[in-house]
Amino acid sequence: MSYSKILFSVADGIATIALNRPDKLNSFDREMSLEVIRALDTCAEDNAIRAVLLTGEGRAFSAGQDLAEAIAPGTKLEDILTTQYNPIVRRIRKLPKPVVCAVNGVAAGAGANIALACDLTLAAENANFIQSFINIGLIPDSGGTFTLPRLVGLQQAFGQMILAPKVSAKEAEAKGMIWRCVPDSELRNEAESLVARLAQMPTKAIALTKEALNRSENNTLDGQLDVENELQSLAGRSYDYNEGVKAFLEKRKPVYRGE
Repeated sequence: MSYSKILFSVADGIATIALNRPDKLNSFDREMSLEVIRALDTCAEDNAIRAVLLTGEGRAFSAGQDLAEAIAPGTKLEDILTTQYNPIVRRIRKLPKPVVCAVNGVAAGAGANIALACDLTLAAENANFIQSFINIGLIPDSGGTFTLPRLVGLQQAFGQMILAPKVSAKEAEAKGMIWRCVPDSELRNEAESLVARLAQMPTKAIALTKEALNRSENNTLDGQLDVENELQSLAGRSYDYNEGVKAFLEKRKPVYRGE
């Protein structure tokens, strides 16, 4: 399967998706969005893929929507959301594998919110996050009104969405928006090391943990305790659980298969 606006590769259980419109700061047009969706579908379907790295080529992660396309005659914003951004965010959150995002530069608008939807987000020190929608009279989308307040609280989320400040990677780490801020020169190595570690872990348990967190968003404590019972039962019947216990008793390093 060929791609023209992303780079997609698979090696050693890791899928790497790189947004590849560097001359446009990796702003999303329809073709790039659909290619990301196809790549995420491949990640879901291929059992050999156990972890995913999402990043951008060039000096930006993504500047958000390609506005030239958005204002083209006959284009409706709701159609862009329905066919492009919403499917990307849903796939990231439902993917039964960890998704690491390496933010290598500006992440604005939909680009910011897609980065924040990932399971673990690393950002280079020179990177920043901008809820830029208000600057053109729009509301945040791509899951931003759901994700950001859960990461930083209602006041911080509202302030970012209405005043649109540039939030540096260091600030984002301090606010709990991202997992870690790292030096620019170390971002790719740090991200690749992290995703490689995840790919060797009991990824069945990681998938179930992700599902539990997703389901906790609208659950009561009693309901979530039932979810934990359900998912722990599945984890306890997995190959990885049996391998982990056996390796512990035999005092050796476990070899997980994500099953």
